[in-house]
Amino acid sequence: MTSNRPLALVTGGSSGIGFELAKQFAQNGFDLVISGSSDKVTKAAEELRTMGAQCYPYQADASTYEGVEGLWNHVVSLDRPLEAAALNVGIGQGGAFLDNDLEDDFKLIAINITGTVHMAKRVAMHMVANKSGRILITSSISATQPTPYETVYGPSKAFGFSFAESLRQELRGTGVTVTALLPGATDSEFHKNAGMASSEIGKSKKNDKTEVARQGFEALMNDVDHVVGGDEQTKQQAIDNRTTPETVKAERHAENARLK
Repeated sequence: MTSNRPLALVTGGSSGIGFELAKQFAQNGFDLVISGSSDKVTKAAEELRTMGAQCYPYQADASTYEGVEGLWNHVVSLDRPLEAAALNVGIGQGGAFLDNDLEDDFKLIAINITGTVHMAKRVAMHMVANKSGRILITSSISATQPTPYETVYGPSKAFGFSFAESLRQELRGTGVTVTALLPGATDSEFHKNAGMASSEIGKSKKNDKTEVARQGFEALMNDVDHVVGGDEQTKQQAIDNRTTPETVKAERHAENARLK
């Protein structure tokens, strides 16, 4: 089937914030490519099609070069210009650094950092050649503070935020924009999957994932450099983090993230 709708890519688009972002694109006139690590991606694609979008799901392991490259080849095979990309896939990991397996640390880095850079390279080169495109990179409010008991996760998201801001400046004048989304704690399966259900963060009231995705989508469409996703309390925390000493933020986060 041919389509006159623009095409968007959402990585990690089968659940959580990623699926909500995909819904935002579908509801605003985009066709979609979405990726996920399980067969849930197929069901997610079926739901997105009910919103009028053509949707092309791709199941892959985002921690591997082959998985990321395979997804990009899936996009290329459609022979359509990619107008927007939400590089959203990411995982968390709670627990003390000394207790966690090194292999799990490496997997988090592979998905949150290496995979993001890999896909951003493919997407940015494609969009710059077309002189048009929008890139959204999902970071986290964790990028604004130390994150003890999420000691690899937080720095991975700080990388994502700095990477997005840096790439944004490099691409000025090319027709391609870059926006960073920094969600606060959100009502997805993230903290459960990270093994943090028993922590204060895991048990706390969460931001609405639909609202977080809407804020990210609107920031992307309006060429905003970054947006904190969540309620006013979450946005105020990000503001306060600019002036709060790192040691104070580290102690506070340790208390909230330590497994009980």
